[in-house]
Amino acid sequence: MSNNVINVIGGGLAGSEAAWQIAQRGIPVRLYEMRPAKMTPAHVTGQFAELVCSNSLGSDLPDRAPGVLKAELRRMGSLLLECAERASVPAGGALAVDREVFSRLVTDAIKAQPLITVVPEEVTSIPDGVTIIATGPLTADALAADIARLVGDEYLYFYDAIAPTVIAESIDMSIAFRASRYGRGEDEAGDYINCPMTREEYERFVAAVLEAETIELRTFEQEDSQFFEGCLPIEQIARRGFDSLAFGPMRPVGLTDPRTGRRPHAVVQLRQDNLAGTLYNLVGFQTNLRWGEQRRILRMIPGLEQAEFARYGMMHRNTFLNSPSHLQPSLASRQRDDLFFAGQITGVEGYVGNIGTGLLAGINAVQTVRGELPWVLPPTTMLGALCHYITHADPADFQPMKANFGILPALENAPRGKRDRQRAYSERALADLEAFLIAHDTVAPPH
Repeated sequence: MSNNVINVIGGGLAGSEAAWQIAQRGIPVRLYEMRPAKMTPAHVTGQFAELVCSNSLGSDLPDRAPGVLKAELRRMGSLLLECAERASVPAGGALAVDREVFSRLVTDAIKAQPLITVVPEEVTSIPDGVTIIATGPLTADALAADIARLVGDEYLYFYDAIAPTVIAESIDMSIAFRASRYGRGEDEAGDYINCPMTREEYERFVAAVLEAETIELRTFEQEDSQFFEGCLPIEQIARRGFDSLAFGPMRPVGLTDPRTGRRPHAVVQLRQDNLAGTLYNLVGFQTNLRWGEQRRILRMIPGLEQAEFARYGMMHRNTFLNSPSHLQPSLASRQRDDLFFAGQITGVEGYVGNIGTGLLAGINAVQTVRGELPWVLPPTTMLGALCHYITHADPADFQPMKANFGILPALENAPRGKRDRQRAYSERALADLEAFLIAHDTVAPPH
């Protein structure tokens, strides 16, 4: 590997964004991606920025935390946000994408950038020179072992679970109904398909989930395993209490069953998964149940009795650093100033958070090559707050974190109302980002 270019390891969300940001600033970059020659348990293609869990990038509303983060990344010239908007599918106030179109757009842009050289091979050790490691939750064993040697024993594992996807025409729309919570969404009929449940139907469903067989994790995967709260499989949630699912992914608030004119006891929401509208995924229904059990139990959901499944749920390993011990707010390693980490391996959760850390790591890799100070974004911005959190949390019980208003510094004289307060946080974040970029004489690089 040459020291004359910046190395980016991993062609996922963070790595793709990092490589793009570097090249757009006139620095050559080598983007290493082992797929498709060597696949992971969760990926199915060799495309860049493949989404392996949900197809939603979260809320796009300006007074929601994910919406604030998206606004910041748009201002900073994110390639992947632009691709996501071009590949978007209806999802109420959220930004959801056709995952195949999204990955293709990112792949085409990366391959067309003349300063990006794609190297289709596995990296087994950390290279010399300015480098970004963005290998994600499924970092290959050899590189993971080398990272572990660098950071010591504080290297952790948890598990992500993927939600099932059904063929739209197999959903019984005489039972299911279209609606977005509280009537949000572009389509008057609603962007989500909802499968309502009575109390009795819910109780039978939960009992079946609790009795179902799960896929056993391999021995090495069971050691020190932990689940991230934001991506718990439904069987884990159900074990916390009989009504846990009704207060979690099956909460019925903001929805009215047109057959009864009342709010159902529980509801399963399905979100459009592709532009053609032929596939829908079960929102929040990540699971590690055996596939035969999934087919049987998910067909207990009203409206899905004859459902055809394009993909069943599965669980995969997710690897991340103890970032408070090992990363600086610039995302540089505490052991090596020219080594950056980005994406889920840093402990930032959510697709847009991963994109954001890739963007910042890319900028800071360029700053390092130029002999300039790396950027540390204001903690009043959502991306700055995420980077501050993962590098300042208590290392003893560090858990991954996604964008939320709770990690932002408190507002003086904050409005009393929740929505007014969130709008104030949003306005401050964007104003402080703008002031930061002006101070650094920065405009977003052209695409």
